[in-house]
Amino acid sequence: MNRSDISGVDLNLLKIFEALYEEGGASRAAIRLDMTQSAVSAALRRLRNLYSDQMFVRTGRGLTPTSRASELKPLVSEALDKFRQSLAIASPNPTDFSGRAVAIGMSDDFELAIGRKLMALMAKRAPGLRVIFRQTYSQIVTDALANQEMDLAITSGGFSLRGLSRQVLGKGRYACLVDPGSLRSGNATISLDDFANRDHILVSAGGVVGIVDEMLASVGRKRRVAASTTHFAGLPYLLKGSEAIATIPTHAAHAIAGMTGLLLLPCPLTLPEYPIEVGWRINALRDTAVAKVQTALAECFDPAHVKLA
Repeated sequence: MNRSDISGVDLNLLKIFEALYEEGGASRAAIRLDMTQSAVSAALRRLRNLYSDQMFVRTGRGLTPTSRASELKPLVSEALDKFRQSLAIASPNPTDFSGRAVAIGMSDDFELAIGRKLMALMAKRAPGLRVIFRQTYSQIVTDALANQEMDLAITSGGFSLRGLSRQVLGKGRYACLVDPGSLRSGNATISLDDFANRDHILVSAGGVVGIVDEMLASVGRKRRVAASTTHFAGLPYLLKGSEAIATIPTHAAHAIAGMTGLLLLPCPLTLPEYPIEVGWRINALRDTAVAKVQTALAECFDPAHVKLA
């Protein structure tokens, strides 16, 4: 068979490949594609024959892609995205987005702060569209966008690769979260001494030192980090009933405080602001679905919807 001749290839196999890769199992891929599991399994056999590779290996956690499948994934997704964009060009103002999904990379502080607002906007503007939130951060976001792992991403910078566009959404600041029971009655602030003497909960994607440590060091102080976590959503369970404190982005602090009864306090340290940006592949906005989500994201960061200060 001539591998460059696609005349005899069922191009629906590419869509099935994408679903298998992203869902990690034939049964989940079948649900996503509204197919029977046996049909998906048959398609996998054809994919294996087409690419002369196992493509996916069964493990205890489902189907794990081979190195060949991982190499093919960005190419296949790019091809499918191009086709979706061609349909968007042909129908620039669709009214039904059933079966479509747009993946947005962000850390969960943004998900907590704007997730519900974004869902509400998309329910009105793109009925049937599914929004997929995927974890990312500035050190990995460039590769994630380039490899088609997400359509849009929100981080504090990192969009340096050629072929990416970005838009500044606002400036982020920091605030503290504590259990109000750990403060003296009537206190709505915390001193630098009290701040430095408390146990701290650090939220970090992988580091052991944060901006708070750097700024404390600049004034000759240090803190004691009792625990670190990679997710902001775990903070209520770590802070409630304790004397610990967490210093996190203000937008997340407002969201968590509003849902849990934790108290938001101004940070006694002067911490630098940081940019909040949304990035995307240059041609991605030719897809009407992606363009609608990008517009809605910008609206979500309007001061009327999210508290950045």
